[in-house]
Amino acid sequence: MEEELEASAVAAVEAVDLGGTAPDFSFFGMFAQADFIVQAVMIMLLGASVWCWAIIYDKYKRLRAVREKADEFEVEFWSGNSLEDLYERTRHNPDHPLAMLFVSAMREWQRSTTTRTGKIAMGAQERIYRVMQVTVSREMERLEHYLGVLATVGSTAPFVGLFGTVWGIMNSFQSIASSNNSSLAVVAPGIAEALAATAMGLVAAIPAVVAYNVLSNDLGRYANRLEGFAEEFGTILSRQMDEE
Repeated sequence: MEEELEASAVAAVEAVDLGGTAPDFSFFGMFAQADFIVQAVMIMLLGASVWCWAIIYDKYKRLRAVREKADEFEVEFWSGNSLEDLYERTRHNPDHPLAMLFVSAMREWQRSTTTRTGKIAMGAQERIYRVMQVTVSREMERLEHYLGVLATVGSTAPFVGLFGTVWGIMNSFQSIASSNNSSLAVVAPGIAEALAATAMGLVAAIPAVVAYNVLSNDLGRYANRLEGFAEEFGTILSRQMDEE
């Protein structure tokens, strides 16, 4: 009887010890047990991932809006109605790049028309083309704003995560050296925490790289659309200049 009681007491003590020292391999557990440097790396990567997703959502929403508005504007532009009437309706609120391109060109067209004779001033066509090029560059720069953040995070996040991994593994080796124990129970927690930093680096980098490539292609196609419209509209204005 006494032997059974002693055995149960020993088992209870071992259970308490194991429960108190058993490492937590959940994400929050590994974060709480990690070194300060590894925690800082994880927080940095988490913030970068949230920032990238905010940029991705904003760019996707804005590109979708400007494409829809451009479709509506082109339908009205090619409907055969007066360009002057379209300009009067649009010039007060050009809320997308294609409308801004049209308004800037029409504004320069009206400025180039002499008020007394109604003739087109010398060099008007060149100025109109220059204004349209500047407008395209300015509007595309606005659309591409913050896109470089995705490229930066996509290229640097894996290395930042790798730094956290290397630091965590160094701490694991130091724990092995100080405890003179190379068992898996001693090594596993530190390695798991270290690898979590690498995983977070990949979680931040992969969506950023994919989104950067997709958005860059979409912005490139939209830039070609603006340049094509500028060429067509410039041809229309040039034809009117020749007729006058």
